[in-house]
Amino acid sequence: MATLIRLDDASDPRLADYVGLREATLRRLLETEQGLFIAEGSTVIRRAVEAGYPPRSFLLAERWLAGLADLLDGLDVPVYVVTEELAESVTGFHVHRGALASLYRVGRYTVADVLAGRRVMVLEDLVDHTNVGAIARNAAGLGWDGMLVSAHCADPLYRRSVKVSMGTVLSLPWARLDERVDLGALLHGAGYRVAALALSRDAVDLASFAAALGPDERVAVLLGTEGHGLSAAWLGAADAVVTIPMRAGVDSLNVAAASAIAGYVLA
Repeated sequence: MATLIRLDDASDPRLADYVGLREATLRRLLETEQGLFIAEGSTVIRRAVEAGYPPRSFLLAERWLAGLADLLDGLDVPVYVVTEELAESVTGFHVHRGALASLYRVGRYTVADVLAGRRVMVLEDLVDHTNVGAIARNAAGLGWDGMLVSAHCADPLYRRSVKVSMGTVLSLPWARLDERVDLGALLHGAGYRVAALALSRDAVDLASFAAALGPDERVAVLLGTEGHGLSAAWLGAADAVVTIPMRAGVDSLNVAAASAIAGYVLA
């Protein structure tokens, strides 16, 4: 069974994994160096452990011990039991769910694993962790088989991404692409028809693109960065540039919202 350790000092070195969770630069350095990520909330923690990510420690308020007892029973890791005030002092924000876990990153899927499916979302250089998490949740909820992210895309295992995804990013197959990847060759070589969601004069309506697909055709949807959209290289890898018709003078949707619509229409 996990070992319960009650702490009352925010400077205790055993809490180092949880320091400054709102400081993205600090977290990227710590989590990359030590191969860790943070799960927040009992539901997400449970999904992370059940998905096969080995826990390193837990940081829990007293009220969560009973609800997670069955999960903790089979683990040999420390559980730091603290007040919610102490958790806020350590992490730098109000941990309103009172439950955190530090887990080891494991490379669960390769690019080839993801491309073994038939519906894949491919993200280029998104910077907002919230959008990455939301897209993962959309993909999982709409029955897509996986997600690929570019070399410089925001981290799907960053705490905010995991939280917004409701833990689905922990079970959805995803992998990071090599910086030098020839995207067109990769996707076409795996038998995919590639749709780039972008604003373009030659773009086709999403519904029209969906109607022209064969019943067994594989589809990859390319989603670009929040500011500039897809790069010329990624647009060049697409078989078609696809758009969602807009009204009221609005030219486009948030990338996560667009992924939900495309995911539903093309599922």
